[in-house]
Amino acid sequence: MSGLAMSGLTHPGQVRDRNEDAFLLEPANGIAVLADGMGGHQAGEVASAMAVDLITRHLREAADARAPGKPRPATALGDAAIDAIRSANQAIFDAARSKPEYAGMGTTVVVALFDANKLWVAHVGDSRLYRFRGGRLSQITVDHSMVQELLNRGLISEEEARTSANKNLVTRALGVDTQVEPDVQEQTFLKGDVYLLCSDGLTDVLPDADIERILQQHRDALDTAVQQLVDEANARGGPDNVSVVLVRTDKRFARDKQPSADATA
Repeated sequence: MSGLAMSGLTHPGQVRDRNEDAFLLEPANGIAVLADGMGGHQAGEVASAMAVDLITRHLREAADARAPGKPRPATALGDAAIDAIRSANQAIFDAARSKPEYAGMGTTVVVALFDANKLWVAHVGDSRLYRFRGGRLSQITVDHSMVQELLNRGLISEEEARTSANKNLVTRALGVDTQVEPDVQEQTFLKGDVYLLCSDGLTDVLPDADIERILQQHRDALDTAVQQLVDEANARGGPDNVSVVLVRTDKRFARDKQPSADATA
């Protein structure tokens, strides 16, 4: 057993015709990746699908290269996450330049990589990772967005940020330029932690307090919790694609071999 339980769901929402979100889960390898694409035509779908596929493949290969029974240094795992995101960024950028219909495409991404009792979180853009521990929800990532920069400067309040017309303007994304700088953090996880990866289609309509309430009610039923979060976002108008991934850390993670689960639009 890997020591990780994972569940995910993506939905186009109530307004959008297409779903430009994607996610991919590999509990056996301790990998969860979620992306929120952007671009005209079907370009956003292409960018997010490329991101989750290429990043997961890179991290899987890095895990396979590890000597059996020997944990990798923390720096190696953090570097693997950075390399995976940068490599995906270059591939998406090149694809955007190769076909006119892909021009301007890009995607946000958030990555969770588990090893032993450690979690490495890497992200670009405003797709988020939260930790639910002891009945309380905490946001781990910090958005790369115009609104977040205004918040950091104390120019707007949290409530103003939630209702801002510019809340979806990101300052970093994959595929926009030849280089991108992901933020990477190392966390120590505890037995019973639940980690939430999500696109802004969830957090734009559900305050943290409501997400926390749903997780309090369904912490031990990840599939139910995922469905409830998506349903609640849609019940509040579903103005955007919404994707939710939950990971529960039942014990110290030990890598094994099992099929992956994914959802790409």
